[in-house]
Amino acid sequence: MLSIVSRFLGCSSLVAAFACGLAGASADPASQSEPDMVQPELLPQGFVIIVEDLPREATQDQPIYLASSINGWNPADPRFVLTPRSDTRWQIVIDEVPPNTTVAFKFTMGGWDREELDGSGNSIANRSFPKVDRSKLGPNERPVLEFRVPEWRVPVALSEQVRRSGRYRKLDVTGDARRLEIRGGAGGAESSMRDAVVWLPPGYTDPVNAGRDYPVLYMMDGQNVFERPDGVPGEWNADETAQQLIESGEIEPVVIVAIPHAGEHRLGEYLPVGQIQGHAGDGAAFVSWLRREVMPRVERSFRVKTGPEHTAIGGASLGGAISLYASTRHPDVFGKAIVESLPMLYDNGKATRDYLDSVAAWPGRVFVGMGGREVGGNDRDRERNGAYVAWAEEIDRRLADAGLGDDQRMLVIDRDAGHNEIAWGERFPEALRFLFPAE
Repeated sequence: MLSIVSRFLGCSSLVAAFACGLAGASADPASQSEPDMVQPELLPQGFVIIVEDLPREATQDQPIYLASSINGWNPADPRFVLTPRSDTRWQIVIDEVPPNTTVAFKFTMGGWDREELDGSGNSIANRSFPKVDRSKLGPNERPVLEFRVPEWRVPVALSEQVRRSGRYRKLDVTGDARRLEIRGGAGGAESSMRDAVVWLPPGYTDPVNAGRDYPVLYMMDGQNVFERPDGVPGEWNADETAQQLIESGEIEPVVIVAIPHAGEHRLGEYLPVGQIQGHAGDGAAFVSWLRREVMPRVERSFRVKTGPEHTAIGGASLGGAISLYASTRHPDVFGKAIVESLPMLYDNGKATRDYLDSVAAWPGRVFVGMGGREVGGNDRDRERNGAYVAWAEEIDRRLADAGLGDDQRMLVIDRDAGHNEIAWGERFPEALRFLFPAE
C-alpha cells in the first residue's frame, strides 16, 4: 500500500538539507515545545514535496507531475512538474496555495493514462497532506512531506496508435459492436484520429427491422464503456446491461456510441467553462465537434433517430461535466443526459453554478448519480464526501427549480460507492430505464 512519511528539514535551506542528508537530528525532549499541528497548506513559508518513484519509470523526458484541486487536476501542468534529485527521488517546492484551501492531489507522469496506482493495479483515492508540527520548524523553515509511488498506470494506446501499428484486435464486447473512425477533437486534439465504438441493439440487423430507426446515447470516456482497459478498476458494462434490459422489455432498443477521450487532451476537451488555474477549457469547441463531425458520421452510418427526444449524452466525472454542459447549452440537440459523479473542480462548484445561473433552456430528462465515497473511504474523507453528496443534491434542486418535474429528473446517491467505473456501471441500469423506458 501507499505510505506517507512527514518529516522536517533540520537545516535552514534545501541546500543545507542535502548536506544533512535530510536525516534531521533528534531534539532533546526537554527542549521540545507543545505540538502545534497544522495543515502545511496554511504555512506562509510553503512546504516541500518529495516523491520516491519505486518502479523507477519517471525520466527527464517523462517527469512526475502534481495534479490537484488547485490546478484543475491538470495531469501535465508545467507549473507543477517535479524535478529529479541526486538521490533518485523527485521534488517540488510549493510556495503558497490559495487562502483557506485544503488540497487534494495525485501524482501522474503527464496524463491520467499514467496516474499513480496502489501497487495492485487499482486507482487510489485522492491524497491529502498530513498535518505537520509547526513547533518543530525554525523561522521560515519549510516542512518536507515524503510520498512513495509503487506503480504507474500503463497507458492505453489511442486508436490512432493502434491503427499505425497495423494490429486491430477483436472487440471484447457483448452483442454487435462496430468501429467508426472519427477525425479531430478540441483542446489540442484537433488533428487526431480516434475510433468510436458503436453498439447496436438486438434485432438491429434483422430484415424485419430494416426500416426501423433507433434512439441514440453518446457516451464520453468511451474506452471504459464496453471494455476494461489495462490498469482500470472496471468498466461500465454498458453492452451487457443494455442487452439484458432490451431483451427483458424494460427499455426500448437504443444505439450506444462510445467516444474515447483524447488522452493527454482529455482535460481540455471535457472542461466545460472558463479556465482552471490558467488552463483554458475547450468544452464549447468539443461539443461543437460532436455536433459537426461525430453525430453526422453516426447518422450517415447507422439508423439512428434525430431530435432531442431521441438523443442522449452521458459520462462520469469530467465526462459528466461536459454532458451536463452539452445538454444545457444545446437542449435542442441533446434532450437527455446522464451526469455521473459531477466534479466540483478547484472552486467548489462556483464556475458550474455561475454557468447554470445563465442557462435559459434545459434538456427534457436528466439522470444525476453520485457516490458517498467519491474521494475515499477513510474517516478523514467524510467531510469532502459529504460535500459531493450535497453538490449532487444541489444540482437536482436546480433542475427542479428550472421546471423539471419528478418524471424529468432522477437523483441516485449510493452511499457506499466510490469514483470509478464499477460504481457508474452499477447505476447504469437505472439511468437507462429512466432515459429510455419501454414504449
